[in-house]
Amino acid sequence: MLYLKTANYEDIEKEWLFQRAIPAEENSFINEYHNVSREAFDNALDTIISHSKGLNLPEGYVPQTIYYLWDDDKIAGTFHFRHYLCESLVEGSGHIGYYIAPEFRGKGYASQGLKMLIDEIRNTVHEDEIYLRVDKNNTASLKVMLKNGGYIHHEDEQKYYVRIKHTEE
Repeated sequence: MLYLKTANYEDIEKEWLFQRAIPAEENSFINEYHNVSREAFDNALDTIISHSKGLNLPEGYVPQTIYYLWDDDKIAGTFHFRHYLCESLVEGSGHIGYYIAPEFRGKGYASQGLKMLIDEIRNTVHEDEIYLRVDKNNTASLKVMLKNGGYIHHEDEQKYYVRIKHTEE
């Protein structure tokens, strides 16, 4: 069974193993926990959870909730939801960033996970649309966004800026 679950202490061992295996950067997804020690991840999880509640945020940051996409007892991916947009996020990474582990790619996990997250956050997003950004060479991720109701709002030399309507039509 496929489901989303926020970062939590109960699943810390699997979250840590998954998170540390994600490259430091891939397709503009930045992972500050690549190869992190368990002890460092224990401390990071405290920060992750407090930031999801809007607590102890560094200046210029917005609350962000990290969700893990589970397939039964295995983590297939992670979705990062930024609760609202500051100026840098409007023309930056937007509301949502995600990563699917290589062994789960091409099997619909990203499409299903993004749909579940949109359903989860739809009524909490302050803006009229959900903002996403994707590298132009990441056609698989662009297809995931378009499949979930997205459209290309604008582009620059390297990125597409995708929007998904805030409310169901």
